[in-house]
Amino acid sequence: MESNNGGGSAALIGSSGTVILSPPQQQQQTVDVHQLPCCIKSNGPSDVSNYFKPKSSGIEVDGGLELKEAFYRGRNLQGFTVPLPEGYSGFIIGKKNSNKDKTKKTAGTGKAPEISSNSSENHWETLAKCGNMTFWNHDSLPSQDDASMRVFHWFAVAKALHEPVSAEELT
Repeated sequence: MESNNGGGSAALIGSSGTVILSPPQQQQQTVDVHQLPCCIKSNGPSDVSNYFKPKSSGIEVDGGLELKEAFYRGRNLQGFTVPLPEGYSGFIIGKKNSNKDKTKKTAGTGKAPEISSNSSENHWETLAKCGNMTFWNHDSLPSQDDASMRVFHWFAVAKALHEPVSAEELT
């Protein structure tokens, strides 16, 4: 993506990189994914299953989705689990740490290697896989109209855009 900064020259915005979706020699771990209505300022591992224990409420909402209940720091949360559509997979990815210096190739030139300054190059790897997501609210019952649930509407749009069209349908 380029942007014109008013001076007639264009500046590059964004970054590029690679995403490795199936690490070799590792069994893909399947995890539960929860979207909580809060910000948790931690990126490290946590034994969440010992403290966050959702339970079924026995109530169905929005076309048969089972309402779940849980508590986080004393706040009552209500949510439901939505499976990913057929043919889709969810991945948890993390930035791949590289302890190696990135160097430009200088073999055979008699020059010392230069350290590359390409800091926009990112490498990501798969940490786990998921087949469903649980969305939580704390002020209202969850519904298909929640902002986070509207993402799932795009699966139908994507399917319609990529589905083959016959000649009869075009007329």
